[in-house]
Amino acid sequence: MGCCLSSLLQLKKPSADDDGRGHAHAHAHPHVHAHANANDSIHQNHHHQNEVEAAPPTADCAPSFLEFSFADLKAATNNFSSDHIVSEICDKASNVVYRGRLQTENNLGCIAVKKFSKAAWPDAKQFAAEAYGVGKLRNKRLANLIGFCCEGDERLLVAEYMPNCTLAKHLFHWEKQTIEWAMRLRVALYIAEALEYCSQAARPLYHDLNADRVLFDEDGDPRLSCFGLMKNSMDGKSYSTNLAYTPPEYLKDGTVIPESVIYSFGTILLDLLSGKHVPPNQALDMIGGKHISLLMDSHLEGKFSTEEATLVFELASQCLQYEPMDRPSIKELVAALVPLQNKSDIPSYEMLGIPKQERIPLVSQQPLSQMGDACARVDLTAIHQLLLLSHYKDDDGSYELSFQEWTQQIRDMLEARKRGDIAFRDKDFEGAIDGYTTFIDVGNVLSPTVYARRSICHLLCDQPDFALRDAMQAQLIHPEWHVAFYLQAVALVKLGMPKDAADMLNEACTLEKKRHRGRAY
Repeated sequence: MGCCLSSLLQLKKPSADDDGRGHAHAHAHPHVHAHANANDSIHQNHHHQNEVEAAPPTADCAPSFLEFSFADLKAATNNFSSDHIVSEICDKASNVVYRGRLQTENNLGCIAVKKFSKAAWPDAKQFAAEAYGVGKLRNKRLANLIGFCCEGDERLLVAEYMPNCTLAKHLFHWEKQTIEWAMRLRVALYIAEALEYCSQAARPLYHDLNADRVLFDEDGDPRLSCFGLMKNSMDGKSYSTNLAYTPPEYLKDGTVIPESVIYSFGTILLDLLSGKHVPPNQALDMIGGKHISLLMDSHLEGKFSTEEATLVFELASQCLQYEPMDRPSIKELVAALVPLQNKSDIPSYEMLGIPKQERIPLVSQQPLSQMGDACARVDLTAIHQLLLLSHYKDDDGSYELSFQEWTQQIRDMLEARKRGDIAFRDKDFEGAIDGYTTFIDVGNVLSPTVYARRSICHLLCDQPDFALRDAMQAQLIHPEWHVAFYLQAVALVKLGMPKDAADMLNEACTLEKKRHRGRAY
């Protein structure tokens, strides 16, 4: 049997006076049960998501804290498929983080699910209490914990999903551009503010703070993962990284104190300065009274303030003091980092070099399919992946070739389509456009999928007008194909027509539901 949180913790529902702003509770739904107060009857149907009262949030639109069923999380992660793993460790590790997508009327959309090993938290009551403690936190600098699962031997945490990777990825394994200096200063401040909030909320301990714990949300703003506010197991280690980055007091006797978090924050500052994961002792020895430029990331190409870099290095040095009492408080670090901020009018996504996230407003609050959700979020990468996985299954019946046309044209057409498919798979979108255009021009085959694929390629090449034209052509070939309507919705929002996009998205949802109902009979 699993554990229902209301049976483990004495909960008190806050009054209206406790939260002047209020926070969003889940709508009534057969798969969600709200815990109003400790005297309510206890429900232990584990195919339900049970809403749990959380502390008043300071983050806008942060979901309430929920108890999820294992079946819901299994479905959301495609049976915990290795394709959904987003953590840096392999699927054989004891604790793995998966990307998931919920299909409920709560419209929580994408989630991050941390799955613990069965032996990590044997005491269900202790796990639930820890999860609830972290779940009370709500702050715009955190990737907030929105739920947990405690069913049988299963122990899982559910957090807001951050789509734009980790600080480690952007600093150490970047592809297009490194993080500019002003953005690095913003990361330092935002993570310091996250830690300050946690400290003020009586959760001052953060386990194993490192660059993989810093995540970037859909706007490109850095957030601190809530997962580090709980250990990986009830009696487990607080630090799993290389011992060179571990606080001295932890190495000495396994002690973790608030000052240990300050030490780890110092290693983050070194990462931001150097663009490398440099061990603290090595970094401090490297400078040793010499010029700060010896430590600085060469990929910045000198585009940083030496004075600001020196101040950040001094802060890092203070954080890395051997004696905990010699380290600054998190409040002092925030105060020191605030004056260093510049380019405050430039959004984070622009400094990171990622596209601005858009969203098409849905008229109805209906659950969305994977394609519907990706289009509503205008997630071009996800749409591309879904079209890639669907192959040509919706082209049945669209080929009408005579024997003469087959012998004269089909080889050239199929070769052109093959070139387009290979480029599409390899994310060479201009090459895919060329291949599909040749396929369309050479013969008389009408393929809605080819037009859909060329449409998303145009979107990824910032050509929404051509994308809309192709999506409309796909609709002409296959009048009730929901994918064609979804792509038109995305093209319309890119063309600055959000109302038309919303209408088209809702029409696509209706067509998709109608199609699924037809297949059910």
